[in-house]
Amino acid sequence: MSEHNENRTTRCGFVALIGAPNSGKSTLTNALVGTKVSIVTHKAQTTRGPVRGIMLQDDAQIILVDTPGIFQPKRRLDRAMAQAAWDRAGDADIVALVIDAKRGLDDKLAPIVEHLPEIKRPTIAILNKIDLVKKPDLLRLTSDLLALKTFADVFMVSALTGDGVEDLKTYFAKTVPESPWLFPEDQLSDASLRQTAAEITREKLFLRLHEELPYALTVETAQWKELKDGNVRIEQTIYVERENQRRIVLGAKGAMIKEIGQAARTEIAEVAGVPVHLFLFVKVRERWGEDPERFREMGLDYPKG
Repeated sequence: MSEHNENRTTRCGFVALIGAPNSGKSTLTNALVGTKVSIVTHKAQTTRGPVRGIMLQDDAQIILVDTPGIFQPKRRLDRAMAQAAWDRAGDADIVALVIDAKRGLDDKLAPIVEHLPEIKRPTIAILNKIDLVKKPDLLRLTSDLLALKTFADVFMVSALTGDGVEDLKTYFAKTVPESPWLFPEDQLSDASLRQTAAEITREKLFLRLHEELPYALTVETAQWKELKDGNVRIEQTIYVERENQRRIVLGAKGAMIKEIGQAARTEIAEVAGVPVHLFLFVKVRERWGEDPERFREMGLDYPKG
C-alpha cells in the first residue's frame, strides 16, 4: 500500500470474528492480516482472550477481533471466554460468524445463530474450509444461511489456501465506517510483546501436550529485560493446577520443557527481532482458574458466581 495520505477519505472499524471452537477464526485472522497475530493449534478453544489483528485494505484500517470459540461453558474460565466473545461482538461495527463448512449448521452452531439477532449488529456469515467441501453442499448451506434472514451476506473462504480472502478484505474495507485510523500504518496487532511471547509459549505447550493438560495451564511473562548487548532476557511462568501436571510439563530429565523452550525462543526472537534468552519456570497454583489476576492477564473479565 502507498503511503497514507491524510487528505484522503479513510475508513476504520472493528470486525468481531465469532464462532464455535475450531471453526478456523485464528487461521482466518492471520490470513487477513497477512502474518501470525493469533496462535493456532489443532485443539479446540486455543484462543482465550480476544486477540486484535490490524489489517489494511485500500484506504481502510480494519481491526479484527479474534474471539474465543463459543461453547457451552462448564468452568469459570469457559464462562469468561464465552462472555468475552459476545462482549466484543456487541462492540463491533461488523460481526462475522465463522462457520466450519464441513460441520455446517450443527448443534454447536445453532445456539450462536439464535443469539445473534440480540446483539443488533450488522452480521455476515463466513463459510471457512471450503477446500474440504463439494460445491453443491456449499451452495445448499449458503441458501440455508440466507433463508435465516440473520446475515447480510455469506462469504466462502479457505483461510488455509487463501481462496476468497481477498473478497472478504474488500467487503470489510468498503463496509466499515468513515473514520481516521486508530493505529499506525505499520502496526499489525495491539498486543504487547510480553503478551505475544506468553501466547507463543502457550501455543508450543498446546502442540506438545495431550488430553486435558493444555487447558489446565496458563503462561505469564514475568520479566522482559533488555540487556546491554541488545539481547532480551525473558522469564515466563507456566502455572499448572497439580504436581503431576508439573512433572509432565517438565518431562523426563527436563526434556519436554527444554523442547518447548527452544521452539518458543526461536519464534519469540523472530517476532521481537532480537536474540532472546528464554527461561521457563513451572509452578503449581491450585485453582489458578479461580484467580481474578490470571483472568486480567488473559484480557478477560472475572465472572462472578
